Amino acid sequence: MEFLAVLLVAVALIMVVTLAKAVRIVPQQRQDVVERLGKYKRTLNPGLNLLVPFVDAVRTKVDMREQVVSFPPQPVITSDNLVVSIDTVLYYKVVDAVRATYEIANFIQAIEQLTVTTLRNVIGSLDLERALTSREEINRHLSGVLDETTGRWGIKVTRVEIKAIEPPASIRDSMEKQMRAERDRRAAILTAEGHKQSQILTAEGEKQSAVLRADGDRQARILQAEGQAKAIRTVFDAIHTANPSQKVLAYQYLQALPQIANGTANKVWIVPAELTKALEGMGGALGGLSRMVGDEPAPEAKHTASEVEREAAEAAEAAASAAQQIHDEVRVAEAQATGGNVPKGLPAPEPVSPASLVTDPADQRERA
Repeated sequence: MEFLAVLLVAVALIMVVTLAKAVRIVPQQRQDVVERLGKYKRTLNPGLNLLVPFVDAVRTKVDMREQVVSFPPQPVITSDNLVVSIDTVLYYKVVDAVRATYEIANFIQAIEQLTVTTLRNVIGSLDLERALTSREEINRHLSGVLDETTGRWGIKVTRVEIKAIEPPASIRDSMEKQMRAERDRRAAILTAEGHKQSQILTAEGEKQSAVLRADGDRQARILQAEGQAKAIRTVFDAIHTANPSQKVLAYQYLQALPQIANGTANKVWIVPAELTKALEGMGGALGGLSRMVGDEPAPEAKHTASEVEREAAEAAEAAASAAQQIHDEVRVAEAQATGGNVPKGLPAPEPVSPASLVTDPADQRERA
């Protein structure tokens, strides 16, 4: 009985092991390569798969998802004999599990070595500055070479990225100084450009303001001249329309004389030799006011007019006597200067009586 029980347990155990080896569950995004008696048989896809126990065996389990591998820094010499350290990151994907298993022993190591040799070939043809600024070109060249080579291994290189390019410490210091000097130069240029633009804008503003001020001054002068011309034209038209008499003009002239003599610059009065004739004309104008046509004074203003004529006659007499005195003094001075001989260049003016100053010149012309 004990032997039978042990036998039953052994048979059950064998059946369990056989069933476990016969049933294979493959997860998603994985493929299993199956060999039968050491020879490739088939590839198990995701899901439930049945195998022949103790005959079929799984050789490799290949992950079909995209993988990322980072390679350690590799020293590379540039064309200007500088050693730089380059870190790379590789993105790849297995597209054929059978080739990845049988065509290459270790495709990760093969991809790493291929990346290093390709990097040395590419960087060796570039100088340091171009290598630092041509990452896209380097990545594109690496991706093309790796994809062409790994295609027969069942590997698809999707992307290659250079993570870092580290030059030597002395080169980094020199590059920092160069970049600092370049930034200082750019800052100085930008400052100068800003100052230049500011001065240009200020000059343009001053120019425009000067032009506007000049135009405003011109318009103001034009308007002022037009106003003065209009005022003169209006006064002239008003005078011609009113047709003023000689009496009004003489009165206006007498009113303007005090204003002429009241100037601050009038320190000396020069009396010409023709003053007597001028006073004679003034007196004649004042005396003939009463005889002008249409200017007869009203009956109630006759007394006032006689007083005005008397005052004008007295003023004319005083002016004539003053002019005669001045003329005599001038002749005495000329006689003293010439040794007692009176110059014969100009005849002596005729004496003017005060009555002649108040006589109308028009009457004198009629009598002549």
